Amino acid sequence: MVGKIGAITVGQAPRVDVMPDLEPILDGIEVIQRGALDGMTKEALKNIEPAEKDYILVTRLSDGSSVQIAEKYILPRIQERINDLVNYEKVKGILMLCTGEFPSFDCPVPLLYPQVLLQYFTMAVLGNRTLGVLTPAYGQIRQAGQRWHRNGAAKVLVNAASPYESFDLVVDKAVALKNSGAQLLVMDCIGYTKAMKETIRTKTGIPVILGRTVAAHAAAELFG
Repeated sequence: MVGKIGAITVGQAPRVDVMPDLEPILDGIEVIQRGALDGMTKEALKNIEPAEKDYILVTRLSDGSSVQIAEKYILPRIQERINDLVNYEKVKGILMLCTGEFPSFDCPVPLLYPQVLLQYFTMAVLGNRTLGVLTPAYGQIRQAGQRWHRNGAAKVLVNAASPYESFDLVVDKAVALKNSGAQLLVMDCIGYTKAMKETIRTKTGIPVILGRTVAAHAAAELFG
């Protein structure tokens, strides 16, 4: 192994749905997974569901189901996972397995935020084209549009389809974005897969950027 890094999901580990796309990119890197919701029952999860005006995150549980949670409730749990990975696992860096926005955490090793990586990569290639954004939940459409406008995209279209529910619906929503005028698509959730991206690119004929692989390439550059 060249290096050892941590990977933190805002759901429950292990993320068996994510790692098959990341492992070829992270060749030679040992990945230690932790989840912010590890150990929580479905009853306990009801206490952290988002209310109006909460920042919404959509994530996957270990049984394969998905949940919506309010970000504010899991920030201390993420910090605990960071501390564990740094102090006990002795990782060289940490990759967040979520494209949501987060505040700064206390972390003495490089901490990679897919949203930041996705933002800068997308804006580097977008130019004056219309950006189409796929997000998992309808409740996230407004916050996603506002975020990408803040990132610098002048023209943004947003559509919602959960990667944890229907492959075909994700593709259909992406095609609808293209038909509405999107000229470049961003799959703004770590749950969207490489297979979804390839199908969308074939059906739309426009560039498609996948959050999970952008993040993995950055981790491979640093730790591979």
